[in-house]
Amino acid sequence: MKDFIKIHEKDNVIVALKNFPAGKVIDLGDRKVMAAQDVPAGHKMAICDVKEGGEVIKYGYRIGIAKEPIREGEWVHVHNLKTALGDLLEYDYEPVESTFHAAKDCKNQTEAFEGATFQGYVRADGSVGVRNEIWIIPTVGCVNNVATALARKANAYVHGSVEEVIAFPHPYGCSQMGEDQEHSREILADLIRHPNAGGVLVLGLGCENSSIPVLKPYLGAYDESRVRFLTCQEVEDEMEEGEKLLRELIDQAAEMRRETVPASKLIVGMKCGGSDGFSGITANPLVGRFSDLLIAQGGTTILTEVPEMFGAETILMNRCENRELFDQTVCLINDFKNYYKENHQTIYENPSPGNKKGGISTLEDKSLGCTQKSGRAAVTGVLPYGKRVETPGLNLLSAPGNDLVAATALAASGAQIVLFTTGRGTPFASPVPTVKISSNSGLAERKKNWIDFDAGVLLEDAGLAEQGEKLMTYVLEVASGKKVRSEVAGFHDMAIFKQGVTL
Repeated sequence: MKDFIKIHEKDNVIVALKNFPAGKVIDLGDRKVMAAQDVPAGHKMAICDVKEGGEVIKYGYRIGIAKEPIREGEWVHVHNLKTALGDLLEYDYEPVESTFHAAKDCKNQTEAFEGATFQGYVRADGSVGVRNEIWIIPTVGCVNNVATALARKANAYVHGSVEEVIAFPHPYGCSQMGEDQEHSREILADLIRHPNAGGVLVLGLGCENSSIPVLKPYLGAYDESRVRFLTCQEVEDEMEEGEKLLRELIDQAAEMRRETVPASKLIVGMKCGGSDGFSGITANPLVGRFSDLLIAQGGTTILTEVPEMFGAETILMNRCENRELFDQTVCLINDFKNYYKENHQTIYENPSPGNKKGGISTLEDKSLGCTQKSGRAAVTGVLPYGKRVETPGLNLLSAPGNDLVAATALAASGAQIVLFTTGRGTPFASPVPTVKISSNSGLAERKKNWIDFDAGVLLEDAGLAEQGEKLMTYVLEVASGKKVRSEVAGFHDMAIFKQGVTL
């Protein structure tokens, strides 16, 4: 394993891959630098002097400015580095051509997966599910316990190709106003139509703002044979009636069978959480490589967590296919900044304590690492929160950085699978299979019950091209039915983005 990595030739810092004790001599090739103090693994060390107010460069871009003079060999972190980001900014569209097909290894990999397929469930509307589950979607938090109890009972009746009955409790659907309520209805409607569900029971109370009659118009055209509705206040025994409806859904979905479908039918969400100093070097670039490979097969990826684009947004803006998408991306960024300002919060209150412990110092540092997940393909779509993806290729989705909220938003936008990179580890799941990809091998070894794929091998001798191919193969296996760790554990989470007052 190497001692350090210099990510870009323009960088004036390196990332320690091992703990550097003070006095350790680092051989840069053309010269040597001595560590002036201890530098933890995953953290940054200056390889030249940086004056106070000077730019610290990583990934070839500014990640902040020096709060004080930084000497060659010094540890660079929150004590001597601060963000250089401003509030609302003006942007110029300076389009760059996608570089994915320019590299020979990328072309070879693209050809290797030409005609790639997976085994999925083709639904009546042409969408494809990677699971055949029965979902219980409450319209309001008041019936959460009923939904959970029904799922527990109905799993005894699972047979055929049905995999599980799952309830998705949440606290919303009532006492909301304006866009906050609209977004909740849109997310619920998106999940009701999701192709990973072979059948859905929509469970209402009867007096809520987002009651079943109110929610139905949000569904648009849907397969009525896959959806049942139950309003608890309208029946004598909601458990008895719910159990009856669930048995009907199970019996019908049990007859469904997997079919061979092209990889172009895959929609994969991309999210990171609990990042560390290795995330932007291993796990996130690996997901970016996967994204390029899937898009080359006509598939779709969705990148979200807008606050973690701040500081790297121009990279995405300039990869937009046209001016209209560029303008939409500018709105995506500035609308989220306005959301912070309207709630009297600091826009750049990031990274988290776990991020900082892992070596991430500023939001620019985090964002430049996070956006590695976008690979090198062009941006073909920009989605407001709660909207479903329509355009193949790389899409940007408006959602916050919160893990559960963002992963739910990805599923609601149509992702059948979410790739979740992490340097800290987490057991959480989402409404769809959530693949945990560790940025370091220590985490993968320590938390085998959480981690599905180890990207930490990239710190050894493993190549990005080879690992990208392995991840692509693994995702196709998951799409064909292979369970991820959180599914094996029986974990299924759902969270809606709360944006307004509660009455």
